[in-house]
Amino acid sequence: MAMQVQEVINSLRFIQACFKRVLRVFEESDSTFTPAEGTMSVAQQVAHVAHTALWFRDGAFKGSFNLNFEAHMQKVYTFDSLENAVTYLDDAFQQVITSLEEVDDDWLAELTPPGPILGNMPRYAVLMATDDHTAHHRGALSVYARLLGKTPPIPYMDA
Repeated sequence: MAMQVQEVINSLRFIQACFKRVLRVFEESDSTFTPAEGTMSVAQQVAHVAHTALWFRDGAFKGSFNLNFEAHMQKVYTFDSLENAVTYLDDAFQQVITSLEEVDDDWLAELTPPGPILGNMPRYAVLMATDDHTAHHRGALSVYARLLGKTPPIPYMDA
C-alpha cells in the first residue's frame, strides 16, 4: 500500500522537527566541535543531514543517485556555523516538500529503476529513507551533546 503524498510530507516535517529539537541544546560556539579527529563537526552533521535529504529527493525524482560521495562531503565540510547549517537544513526540507507538492499518489507509488541504492523501491520508500538517516545523525548529535556536558532533549515532543 502506497503512502499518500500528504502523509510523506507530514512525516518529513515530523522528522525535521525531531532533529531540530536535539539541536536546541547547541550554541553557535559548539559549531566546530568534533569528538575525534576526522569526524564531522556539529555544523557538518547538520549540513550532512540537509544535503542527504536533497540526495534522497533527487534519487526518487530522477531515479538514480549521484554516487560521487567525495563531492557531497566537500560541500558538507564547508560548514563551520551551526546557524548556517540549520538554514541549509530548513531550506533542504522545504525543497523536498515543495517537490512533493507537485506530484500525485500514483507517482509516489511508482518503482525506481534497478540500482545499487534503493533500486526497485517505491518512490515514497526512497524519500522515507530520510527518516532512518536523520535518526542516525540525531543520535550522533545526542552523543556530541553529552560530550559537551549538555543533556539532549527527547526528540519526539516539546518538553
